[in-house]
Amino acid sequence: MKRDAYARLQEVAGPVSRETYEKLIAFETVFRRWAQRINLVAPSTLVDAWERHILDSAQVTKLGGAAQKWLDIGSGGGFPGLVIASMIAERSGATIDLVESNRKKAGFLQAVVGELKLPARVHAKRIEDVQKAISGPDILSARALAPLPLLLELSAPWLASGTVALFHKGRDYRQEIEDSAHQWRFDLVEHPSLTDAQGVILEIRNLRRI
Repeated sequence: MKRDAYARLQEVAGPVSRETYEKLIAFETVFRRWAQRINLVAPSTLVDAWERHILDSAQVTKLGGAAQKWLDIGSGGGFPGLVIASMIAERSGATIDLVESNRKKAGFLQAVVGELKLPARVHAKRIEDVQKAISGPDILSARALAPLPLLLELSAPWLASGTVALFHKGRDYRQEIEDSAHQWRFDLVEHPSLTDAQGVILEIRNLRRI
């Protein structure tokens, strides 16, 4: 048992049931099994996957409030998408769409969704190819996918229509915001990461092209 892992989860994500905590523990077990077979995250980060990846992802759900319809792009190793799916599993009617073009990683995502019975749909396609198929998410998330200017380009069809973005970003986020200002205007809230002293989660609304 992880030392104070349940308390730490609630510290990062707010009130969380014991069942949700146990589902995340189960996800970590499946994730580690798959990570031995395919490259899901940098191997050096596997030592503390609970804090580095799972808790880092879980904090997004607190920022998303009562959102029912989520979209995660570039879902890769399941962060934050599968963590979000685990966190909203007890929320009646809540769903998340996971978009991942890499077939092996999409296979991993689908396997976890089936094994843990998560309220998620996996789209093994490029982000550009699902922009019309997935309509009206409340929240769009992405973690370690692309620099902010490209992220905004990829997510523009949703963000311009009322969807709120929650993007994990690292130490260079201010430069990425500056680079984005040449092409985009948007409302921005910077949430300090609760797991990474140099990281933030950017909350972006009302995206419009200059």
